Amino acid sequence: MTDMGHRDLGRVGLWTFAFDGQPAGRVREAAAEIEELGYGAVWFGEAFGRDTAGQAWLLLSATRRLVAASGIANIALRDPIAMATAERTLAEAFPGRYVLGLGGHRVDDTPGVLDGYTMPSLGRAVRTMTGYLDRMDALPVHSVPPAVPPRRVLAALGPKMLELAGRRAWGAHPYFVPVRHTARAREIMGPGRIEAGVRTEAFLAVEQAVVLDTDPGRAREVARAHVAGYLQAPHQVANLRRLGYGDADLAGGPGDRLVDEIVAYGDAEVIRRRVREHLDAGADHVCLQVLTADPAALPLPEWRELAAALLH
Repeated sequence: MTDMGHRDLGRVGLWTFAFDGQPAGRVREAAAEIEELGYGAVWFGEAFGRDTAGQAWLLLSATRRLVAASGIANIALRDPIAMATAERTLAEAFPGRYVLGLGGHRVDDTPGVLDGYTMPSLGRAVRTMTGYLDRMDALPVHSVPPAVPPRRVLAALGPKMLELAGRRAWGAHPYFVPVRHTARAREIMGPGRIEAGVRTEAFLAVEQAVVLDTDPGRAREVARAHVAGYLQAPHQVANLRRLGYGDADLAGGPGDRLVDEIVAYGDAEVIRRRVREHLDAGADHVCLQVLTADPAALPLPEWRELAAALLH
């Protein structure tokens, strides 16, 4: 990995779904403050709120240095042509400041339902993603080419997708994973790609959910609700079983071990230790998703407290 990749994202960033519930002006204000707090990157999810490229434009146009990263852009919601042209536009307008994360809520053989909407079935995950990348890369360029090549990461959990991320993308963006997954991901992705005759290590950006609350009961309640929601996703359950979690952890609601290993909760020092564990296990960048009792609210007080404790 080049020094540039580590330096511009930093070791610690933020991850949030909360921008969709805020007016555009509030998003711009929040982005400017996130940059001033010292974070190098902000990651944002995509469901049925703002389009991922539009959300990135809001964040990038309100800042000067901050990296905006799609975490992830859902390949089930747009074809490769639309995705490639949006990526090129953002990369050309904001050199080096946009990271495109690609994945999908449902890429297996059966359709899924998200917020009452039936997501299309796209086929087997690795084959589907490979074909999507092929079509993005094959698209002719008829606009001004970006001065800095776009960077992509894949929402990779399983071994085959992690290997693809190391071989075909800048790296991987695992979501909803414990530290043990980080160590496996670093091993699986291998030595990365060769760019301009130089081998570059695959970039590993790991999402880590956190609850900044020193009341253990209250914090674990928020953490348990977060984990329980993702146990409705078959691909997340399959990944947890690969990591050694069993029925005691998964059946009938999440067990304490799973909750504690997926979500770091407590004071800033607890969260600092979890970040260090991911970095020691091979992560290049850890993006913190702050969980609160109100998931629609921007957790600005928590972002400020974490910046003071982790970035300075």
